[in-house]
Amino acid sequence: MDDYPLIENHGLIGDLQTAALVTTEGVVDWFCSPRFDSPSVFGALLDKEKGGHCTVRPAHQTHATKQLYLPDTAVLVTRFMTEAGAGEVLDFMPVTGTEATPRHRLVRLVRCVRGSMTFQVAIAPRFDYGRKKHQLHITPNGAVFAAEDGTELTVHPIREPEDERLVDLLTDRDADLHLTLTLRAGQHRGLVLEMGAGGPPAQLRLDDYQRLFDETVAFWRSWLAQSRYTGRWREVVERSAITLKLMTFAPSGAVVAAPTTALPEQLGGERNWDYRFTWIRDASFSVYALLGLGFTDEARRFIVWLSDRVKERAGSGGTTGPLNIMYKVDGSSELDEQILDHWEGYAGSAPVRIGNGAATQLQLDIYGEALDSIYFAHRHGFQVGHGGWTSIRADLDWLADHWDQAEEGIWETRGGRRDFTYGRVMSWVAFDRALRLAESKGWPSASGRWHAERDAVYEQVMAKGWSEERQAFVQHYGGDVLDSSLLRMATVGFLTPEDPMWASTLDAMEQELVSDSLVYRYNPEASPDGLRGSEGTFSLCTFMYVDALARAGRTTRARLVFEKMMGYANHLGLYSEEIDPTGRQLGNFPQAFTHLALIDSALTLNAALERR
Repeated sequence: MDDYPLIENHGLIGDLQTAALVTTEGVVDWFCSPRFDSPSVFGALLDKEKGGHCTVRPAHQTHATKQLYLPDTAVLVTRFMTEAGAGEVLDFMPVTGTEATPRHRLVRLVRCVRGSMTFQVAIAPRFDYGRKKHQLHITPNGAVFAAEDGTELTVHPIREPEDERLVDLLTDRDADLHLTLTLRAGQHRGLVLEMGAGGPPAQLRLDDYQRLFDETVAFWRSWLAQSRYTGRWREVVERSAITLKLMTFAPSGAVVAAPTTALPEQLGGERNWDYRFTWIRDASFSVYALLGLGFTDEARRFIVWLSDRVKERAGSGGTTGPLNIMYKVDGSSELDEQILDHWEGYAGSAPVRIGNGAATQLQLDIYGEALDSIYFAHRHGFQVGHGGWTSIRADLDWLADHWDQAEEGIWETRGGRRDFTYGRVMSWVAFDRALRLAESKGWPSASGRWHAERDAVYEQVMAKGWSEERQAFVQHYGGDVLDSSLLRMATVGFLTPEDPMWASTLDAMEQELVSDSLVYRYNPEASPDGLRGSEGTFSLCTFMYVDALARAGRTTRARLVFEKMMGYANHLGLYSEEIDPTGRQLGNFPQAFTHLALIDSALTLNAALERR
């Protein structure tokens, strides 16, 4: 573990088509190109020896580090301090457009702000998850790393032509580049790492850097200015919004679940999944959060992406359904799962998986989430056209034939199908929202059947999803395991927040699933999920708990849980998927679902406190 940075000791930068992680020690240890789900160029996060990295750090072994974002931007500042001097590395990626491109730039400016400081720079790419060897070509104006398959990483130096020589350059037998750079207060140097440059290296002057910097800062501040949020926790909420934007693939509007793969849910365990894809389930959370903050364009683009998925196989799919649970950011669905046997995994946590075998699972809740988000967007002025409504009708007809069957469930368990209560609740949501859409627009529909199926789902959940012994709704029929996914029952309107059955369910969850404000998904020992080992508390579930408490009128408790959860964020306000008993972050980082739930719970709690 000492050889790997803590998961939370990272910042995120990106250009809206891909992203990179930068440690508090100035190491870029994760970067894929040209998309989030493309093979890695730097992957030391998952194998310190074979993964590759780009490091800029002081030569002085004893130094303090601090990391922050330039306010209201995605420009990351990593600061190093010694008695002799202080220096900074400014990292950012110039934003690309809405057309997919192979060209991506990672800018790293190094500057000394006090005294003097010697920096050590190492550029060691490992293309295609370290499976492709490369050659290094050095020119008077920079360098090019060329992989066997023709992929190139070009290094453009940032310096003035008249500058004195400050750089000592070395190469090694692995065809990596090592630089030593000594700066005095006020001096600046740097480099631009570019994928898909399409030309030779070129020296960039500080004016060229300043233009890239100013354009990037202006983009982020202009984008954030659209936010309508004026409630409590504004800084936290807006940082979450920027983080979500960084995980959005601009050409399609799809949000990836996380920009990383295979970060473990338990150190040394096997729960290591690829999250660089877009889940249908995220739709409801994304649309609520984005519209709640005022980011209408992002919500519109995601709704268009979702609507395209609804139309693709409308009404087809046999028993597996017309919707997949997840897709690549471009909407394709080939997500074959592979294991990278040559990588040891984060802190030895193997296997390292790319692709995701859960993509073909049956998860009935996604139909409710899709319809809920489309209906919510409709209420905010986004119109569903004739083709979209025709597809929705076909998908609802399929759901009417297939909702009453076992499935894998929201948590993508690999222990076999069950009659999950949450899947049934969200099937009820699908029928309910479709009926509301049809009624509001006067559209043709199978309303008689949809009414009957909606009522049948409700009656079944109340009869089979409720445990008299536990006095709570349970994970699946015939069991007594509690499941925090059911925290959404009141949020989606299946129950009112004041219902005594709901109050007792909240009480039962607090006793069994809540640990000092942090919330577990469920108890895997009581409900085996087909995987070895355990996991930490789910940050998503903690924010869902805050939302449920606020809706139930338990605002004092909700605020305390929310404030405690703020203390588990990293130094930049970012969250991974889970938190372990020591407070350390686990799982893929940062996780979109967690930041979406943070925004939702902040909106709900702030409104409840205002009413009180």
